[in-house]
Amino acid sequence: MDYLVIKENDLFLLSEPNGDITQNHSYGLGLYTKDTRFLSKMELKINGEKPVLLSSDGSANQVSRVLLTNPHMERDGELILWRESVQIERERFIYEGVLYETIYLTNYYPKAVKFTIDLAFDADFKDMFIVRGFQKGNVGAKTGQVYDENSYELNYSGSDDLERTTRISWDKSPDEVKENGDFAYNFELEHSQEQAFTIMVQPVINGSYEIGIPIPANEALEKLTDSYSEWNRQAPLMKTDLTPLQQLVDRGWSDLRVLMTDIGHGGFPVAGLPWFGVPFGRDSLIAALQMLSFNPEAAKGTLKTMASTQGTKVDPWRDEQPGKIMHEMRFGELANTDQVPFTPYYGTIDATPLYLILLTEYVRWTGDLQLAEELMDSVVKALTWIDEFGDRDGDLFVEYHQESSNGIANQGWKDSGDSIVHRSGEYAETPIALAEVQGYVYQAKTGVADLFEALDLKDKAAALRTQAEELKQEFENKFWMEEHQFYAIALDRDKKQVGTITSNPGHVLFSGMLEEERAKAVADMLTSEKMFSGFGIRTMGEGEAGYNPMSYHDGSIWPHDNSMTLIGMSKLNQHEQAKTVISGLIKAASQFEYERLPELFCGYSSSIGKAVKYPVACSPQAWAAGTPLIIIQSLLGLFPDSLNKRIYLNPVLLEEMNELLVSRIRVGKGHVSIRLVKEEGKTKTAIIENTTGFEIIQK
Repeated sequence: MDYLVIKENDLFLLSEPNGDITQNHSYGLGLYTKDTRFLSKMELKINGEKPVLLSSDGSANQVSRVLLTNPHMERDGELILWRESVQIERERFIYEGVLYETIYLTNYYPKAVKFTIDLAFDADFKDMFIVRGFQKGNVGAKTGQVYDENSYELNYSGSDDLERTTRISWDKSPDEVKENGDFAYNFELEHSQEQAFTIMVQPVINGSYEIGIPIPANEALEKLTDSYSEWNRQAPLMKTDLTPLQQLVDRGWSDLRVLMTDIGHGGFPVAGLPWFGVPFGRDSLIAALQMLSFNPEAAKGTLKTMASTQGTKVDPWRDEQPGKIMHEMRFGELANTDQVPFTPYYGTIDATPLYLILLTEYVRWTGDLQLAEELMDSVVKALTWIDEFGDRDGDLFVEYHQESSNGIANQGWKDSGDSIVHRSGEYAETPIALAEVQGYVYQAKTGVADLFEALDLKDKAAALRTQAEELKQEFENKFWMEEHQFYAIALDRDKKQVGTITSNPGHVLFSGMLEEERAKAVADMLTSEKMFSGFGIRTMGEGEAGYNPMSYHDGSIWPHDNSMTLIGMSKLNQHEQAKTVISGLIKAASQFEYERLPELFCGYSSSIGKAVKYPVACSPQAWAAGTPLIIIQSLLGLFPDSLNKRIYLNPVLLEEMNELLVSRIRVGKGHVSIRLVKEEGKTKTAIIENTTGFEIIQK
């Protein structure tokens, strides 16, 4: 990555690798919360010059460390500072709404040295939509700055009647503070002497300091570290002899921790950094679904957050309808003044059935019917939306159509404007019914039917099953393409098949809607040379009219897309196809920074020797980080059914693996620990622990 990013809850910092925030940078560097940039400049110099970057470590999500030194400095032939005399280390982290940056200075010159550290700060308070160039707007203005011996404040009065302040404080007072936000610290260090000081930056909105009172940096770092340790203790212990897989899972789990946020209803994963650290319906729901085997509490927080913003009225500006689950929620000045429709925006066709799927899967893992009862009003509203607003014309299919002038045209997960394209190269016109969405609706209705039965609502359960069966039959009639032995990606406005071969039907495998023969045909197509690059399943098949390996959705590879197919393959015992996908993803991840799966990468064949980066992929990104957890669940073939007190297992190991141990997986009110070992080429299973009281059924 050409940037460093750290985040904690709703505050994140995006900087250059040297730690600076430079103004007017193309990446939109800064310190952000509530979709507002509270620092637009933070630069460090030594004796007025930029230091030399030695190393920049962005691998640890909770702490960023940058190592710098001074350039050679002479003036009129007189030595000011010999090159590489002073080591400068910038250590930064975020805790409880405060950015802490500690600057450590060490003298490695043989004699005492004198120098000045200059720090420059500014805040433009721009809305994120303006920073990214997506929107202009009517905004407020800066109202000046205030300096005292303890702090320096920059102030802004917004058009949304909110007063915003960036407060900069310190544990060592600067020797000089200028009106433009420049600080100067003078040092004189003996040989090998070290000194340090800490700068603290806190965004303040309407004078509210409640969540961001600075404490000593060492104390804050200790508390932050403890929270990460607790996060790790919550997860099952996973060990394997396949080192790249071990690294991939460890990295994914760490990335998910940094993406967790709580806006008042429990922790949930935001979509990704740097630009999508906010509630996203589809992204947050899928990431929470991926996390069920490691942390089902994330699903609970996600469900409650989505229920809290469920649509209540017909509002075309926001693509809102009663019962609909939101797409994206923003908190900045433009959203607050209704200049953008993201308060929240509802332009997603799949978040509502995914919400129901997450609830039903959460209950299968935990047995927590109490949450289902708590959310029952929301569940009924979501089901009503599917039938009354999702199915616009009564043909049993849920379809989308953009109403908002500032909304999204394509409202499935492939939401770019060119993603739904006929084999002729013509773009499909809305309303559009997507293949995977019909699978989601089927899975949602059958899953909620199980909940209704468990709650003794048998008539409602029977009605949902009838609806699901009708949808299944109609899907086969209208989406199956006999000549390709595959399903169309969509039906267009005229109910014509959009026949391009894509990854979308892979998501339907998990739904249980497909008959065995056609499910196998889907899996075989997705792992064929046309669709599988060697590193993963492409979003669109090579040779299709819209295929472009460099595109966002028309030939690229998305790890989460692969994971949604993978979990279905595992559920259907399609072991060979699943192993192909898993091996490809592991091979790809080893070629990216920090052994991390990015949001997406290009769809070129692995025959070129390496995975090709997509230029602007989010990293870390929630549903990419959650993909390794699906890999582990798929290898175990683990599918709990807490409603019937059963755990289904159908494990498999990759050819390059000999062992996999996953300890203390939470199921129901207990735990299960499973060890897989390869013996004579076959996978052997040992149940090390089972405190669930459930029957384990191994296929």
